[in-house]
Parts: sequence; structure tokens; C-alpha cells
Amino acid sequence: MINPFDSEEIAAEGIKPQEYEEIVQRLGRHPNKAELGMFGVMWSEHCCYKNSRPLLKQFPTKGDRILVGPGENAGVVNLEDGLQLAFKIESHNHPSAVEPFQGAATGVGGILRDIFTMGARPIACLNSLRFGNLEDAKTRKLFIGIVEGISHYGNAVGVPTIGGEIYFDTAYSGNPLVNVMALGLMETSEIIKSGASGIGNPVLYVGSTTGRDGMRGASFASAELTVQSIDDRPAVQVGDPFLEKSLIEACLEAFKTGAVVAAQDMGAAGITCSTSEMAANGEVGVELDLDKIPVRETGMVPYEYLLSESQERMLFVVKKGREQELIEIFHRWELQAVVAGTVISEPIVRILFKGEIAAEIPATALVNNTPIYHRKLPDNPPKYVQKAWQWTAKNLPDCTVNGIEINGQLKTWNEILLDLLDTPTIASKKWVYSQYDHQVQNNTVILPGEADAAIIRIRPIEANPNTCQIGIAATTDCNSRYVYLDPYEGAKAAVAEAARNLSCVGAEPLAVTDNLNFGSPENPTGYWQLALACEGISEACRDLNTPVTGGNVSLYNETLDSAGKPQPVYPTPVIGMVGLIPDITKICSQGWQKVGDLIYVLGIGNKPTLGGSEYLASLHGIVAGKPPKVNINTEILVQKVCRNAIRQGWVQSAHDCSEGGLGVALAECCISGRLGAEIFLQVEDEKRLDELLFGEVTGQIIVSVSLINQNKLETYLNQELGKNWQKIGQTSAKSLNITASDNLSLVNLDIKQMLKLWSTAIERKLKV
Repeated sequence: MINPFDSEEIAAEGIKPQEYEEIVQRLGRHPNKAELGMFGVMWSEHCCYKNSRPLLKQFPTKGDRILVGPGENAGVVNLEDGLQLAFKIESHNHPSAVEPFQGAATGVGGILRDIFTMGARPIACLNSLRFGNLEDAKTRKLFIGIVEGISHYGNAVGVPTIGGEIYFDTAYSGNPLVNVMALGLMETSEIIKSGASGIGNPVLYVGSTTGRDGMRGASFASAELTVQSIDDRPAVQVGDPFLEKSLIEACLEAFKTGAVVAAQDMGAAGITCSTSEMAANGEVGVELDLDKIPVRETGMVPYEYLLSESQERMLFVVKKGREQELIEIFHRWELQAVVAGTVISEPIVRILFKGEIAAEIPATALVNNTPIYHRKLPDNPPKYVQKAWQWTAKNLPDCTVNGIEINGQLKTWNEILLDLLDTPTIASKKWVYSQYDHQVQNNTVILPGEADAAIIRIRPIEANPNTCQIGIAATTDCNSRYVYLDPYEGAKAAVAEAARNLSCVGAEPLAVTDNLNFGSPENPTGYWQLALACEGISEACRDLNTPVTGGNVSLYNETLDSAGKPQPVYPTPVIGMVGLIPDITKICSQGWQKVGDLIYVLGIGNKPTLGGSEYLASLHGIVAGKPPKVNINTEILVQKVCRNAIRQGWVQSAHDCSEGGLGVALAECCISGRLGAEIFLQVEDEKRLDELLFGEVTGQIIVSVSLINQNKLETYLNQELGKNWQKIGQTSAKSLNITASDNLSLVNLDIKQMLKLWSTAIERKLKV
């Protein structure tokens, strides 16, 4: 057999030489151009997880509340009173890097389709974003465009963006990360799945028309970014949120008829992915006629039809004889709806064009029987880690009650705390979330920036709001600097922090969706980071009883510089987690509530460290040391105590200690509540004051309590935590005063001064 393609044509589809040989083996012949394109997108890392699938198998995926786990469009968990929640996180990193507005916008549209494809009405979005330094003009352009794209799509489609996280670090300068999470409340009596069934059942194409936008987007998302990536703008999709809103309503109405057998969103890899996954998941075949597909451009060939990632499109398998009933629903919503194919018994994907077979491939060859790479874990940590672990706080200048010398100048603790509050990663994100409609649908319980996690009321579409008391808390979390320095411990810390943030609002953590953003797994360091992070996630999820219901893997997040050297992002396994709130009247925010409340720290047994801290990176310019480790027993106990105390009504506010340590956490509580605090901290012998103030730790929560509940809380803390808690002060009116042993004043800052700096930091750095 003569190979019809040269090596450049094969490589252009993202296919390696040995993979091409496997294609020929599976087909028993060379593929044609359309088939080569189909294999290219379906065998990309974005679609088949060929480097990560062996690692993902260790994740716990079963649980009492888990109704749908990995393998479908979204995970589904069981709530109270027969309510069911669908949720998932997805990335749109590479598209957002080359076309920030549309890349981010269509990321929102894609994750929403994953939700309503299951039969759930989207009720909320969150996002996890990573950017380079805002001093860089390119970073500012990416940041502004991505935020605009998210707000444009989410606001127009009518789904509130209620929370998330944003980090800034030069590691993301050329490759921003855009991870979007969505939640949906099931509206159908049965969960809609993707497996086709019923030989002879018609296959319905619904939604928008097909064009040439988004060509080979899945392959584009599975390769490094280069200086030529700007030429890949056609691989970025173009979205229409108003059409998507109509598609949501039409799909949910269609599902309620009982006529839909299976449904699949046309996301990455478009028609290729939807036909092959429906066929493989149902162990049947699908025959599709491209001449029936509604198009927006003329002269398209099979390759373009099959690889287009035009947005707002779906594929249904419907009960024979009821297709017209569904077509009329979509036409009423002014959407396309045509019978484009049939379910067949032979387990293949057969594509017709102009009366001839344009492609014919076994469905499993595209979906299940894909290349899988079992890579060897290096025997030792990479050299950069070994070097970083040698660093200790003793490498820093000595510090005194007056401060510490940085770059030849003495900085006071007041100045350092203000500098940290002015750091974009820590500073207010109001410039971002004020662009998002976070109250549409009228179910948002806590507004962005007010608490450690977002809370939304669970209200079925026809329910009386006054009778709806159940809530869902949601969060996205990952300190990627921790993961960079110790992938195993850093990934565990991401899971623990997500659960802790939910616990700080009174929610019981239920389940996880994860987005694994890493560099190239073909690089031993990249694979080491990925493998150890997966191990850490697996262990933490098992310990915290938060099964993984699905998610996304985004590898090759690297920028090739002009010399062709890859610059990977920090390993960033973002954890999206949801938690149950039985009664939304028994919740907590992070700000002090009134003057005179007592302030406690829960989890004082965990010692803070400067390794991997924001203080060390931002003030000293050092990324080194060992990040804080998770003490899982303390974590579980502290979180449980916090949740129970909130539900008992004893706790007025709760906030976890994370970036910036205790000093920043206390300042955030002051800023959020517009109240001050008088804090007294015990200084142990040989304890550095910067470790005390800005060292970071896991498993630690600050709570405030009314005097009337002091005895109840302290009795409970003694019973549950023993000596693992401490009363450290009292709320006051106007300033944050932190005093150490022997009445040494460390911090004395006016709330208005902190608020002004913290609230305007991003705006000032954007120069807008």
C-alpha cells in the first residue's frame, strides 16, 4: 500500500509516525484525508487522554451521592429531596491565548452545553484563571480580553458567574489558563446520557449551522503555543450566547418529551467526536449524511464538516417516528433541526457525502482503542526541585520587631502587609467580577468576594422561592506554586483547600471535578509533575470522601520561545468542588460582623512555613523551599468543627488562612467586614516574625464569635480539638493591630488605608 500522505501532512494533524502505523493497522488500509483528520482530533490528548488516562484510573469515583461519574458530559450528584446537581470544569487555554475574547467566551458556552446535555438547567458558573505579570502589556491585553469574553457570554446567556479564583505569575506569561466550571439542576426525570441505541433510530442534528470556524481545535489544544500560533486563529471558535440560550430551552423541552434516546454536544472535534462517542458508548454504529447538515459557508468538503467546531450544535438519537415532534420544538426556537443520520448495527462511524462514503472507521478505534502511553516515572525529583528543597528560612536576613531588610532597605511589617495586599493575586478581584452578572436568576446567596466559597440557592424552575432552603456551595482552588515545588503535597493541598473553603461557609463537601493543566508529558519533568499530582489528588479525595466525577486534562501548556525552547506553565491541577448546605439561613461569610466579637484560630497545631509562600515570592523574589504539608486528620477535624459551629449559629464569620498567611487572612477579614481587630500572638523561641505573620499553612481557619456564644464554642472546641485552637483577639472599630509577646507592636494599620490599596490594585496596574 502506498502512503498517500507525506510526513509533514501527518504531523500537521498532530499524529506521530508510530500512531499513523497504528491507524493503518486498525483500518487495514491507509486512511483518506477526512479519516486522517478524524483520527488527528480524536487521538489528540484533548480528546483521548493518551498520556493521562493510566493516571486518572486511580481517582476515587464512587460514593453514596454519585449518580454519574467520569465518562459522560458531566458528573451528577444526588442532593436532598430528590434534587440532582450536574457539574463539570473544562479548559479553553490555547484558544484564549491567541484570541482572548472568543476563546474565553466559547469556553463558557462549551461547559454550559456539557451541563444541559445531561438534562440539567445551568444555574451558575465559576472560573479559575491564570495570567502573567500585569506590568506586561501583552498580559494586560489577554487579561482584559478574557474577562470580557467570559462576561459577554455568561451575561448574555443568563447564567450567573458567582465565584472563582485568579492568580498572576510570570510562569503564565505566554500561556494563560482559562478554566470554566458550571453547575446545573436536573430538570428531566431521567439523566440524559450519550450512548446511542435502537437500531434504525434517526440521528438528529440540532442548533446552529456548520462553518469553517474552530477547525482542528482539539489538535490545536494539544500542542505547544509558538510564535506562529497567531496563524491558528481559525482554530478558535466563534460563539453566539443568544442562540445558546434558545438551545438550552429547546433541548430541555425536547428532553421532557421522552423522545430523546441520547444526546451529545458537538464540542471539541465537532461532528467527528459526537458521532464516534455516541456510537462507541452505545456499542452500535452511526451513519451520517453530510449533505443534510445545515451550513453557513459554501464549498465545504468532508474534512471541513468533520473537523469544524462551530458552536451551539448538538446531536440527538431519537425514537423512530417522533423526529418531527422534536424538529418542531427546535424550529419554534428558531434553531436548525434535521434528520442527518441513522443508528446502525455495525459498530462503525460511516460518513456519507454526495452519495458516496467519505469516511468509514470503527467507532472504538476513534474512542476507546486509542494509543495509550505508559510513561516511566523518573527515579529522583528533577534538579530544580532538589535545589529548591535545600532552601530554608535561614537563607533570609534576620528579622526584628521593626521589620526585615529587603534589597538593602528595611521594610516594616506594616509596609510588607500593605505590599502583599497590593499584590494582584491577593488583591480585590472586583474589577473582574463587577463585569459579571452574578445575580441573574435571583438565586445567588453570597456575592463574589464576600466569602471563601460561592453559594447558590437550589430552586427548581417552578418552585416557590420561599420554600427553597437547600443551597450549594462551590469553589475552584489550586496554589500552583505549591504544586511546582512539590506536586504530591501541592495537589493534596488544592483538594484540602477546596474542602476547607466550602466548610468556611457551612457546606459539607460532596464531590470534585478537576482540570489538570500541565506542560508536556513527553518531558520527564512534566510527567513527574503530572503523575505525582494525580497521586496527591487521589489520596486527598479519598481521605476527604469527595469522589471525582469527571473533569478535563489540558497538557502541552507550554510556549515555545524564538529559539524553540519550551517554557511550561506551573503545574496547575485546579480542583472544582461542590458542597451541600441543608439550610441557606445557616451560612457564614469571611468579614467581621460587629465590634467586640472574639477571634479564634482553629488548627494551630500545623506550623506555618515560608516555603512556596506569596511573601517569599513577592517580597524576596524567591520561589523555593518546601510548601506546607496537609495533615489530613487535622484537616478533617477542623473542617467538621467549623461546619458544625456555623450550623449551630455560634460562628459569626469564618475565613481560611492561605496566600499571605495569618497576617493577610486577618487583614481580609477586616477589609471584608469594614471593622478592625486587636490581635495578640504568642511568639515561640527562635520563631521568625515573618513566619508568624506571613508563613503559610494548611488546615487553619479564623472564626469570630459573639460574646454570648463564647462558652458554648469553647466547650465544643475543647471537646473536639483539644488544644488545637487558640483565642487570639477581639474585633474593633477602625484598625488592625497585631501585637506579639512582651507587647511588641508588629502591625498597626487603618482599615481605610488597607481597603484603598487592596481594592484598587488591579485597576492601577491595568492603567485604566
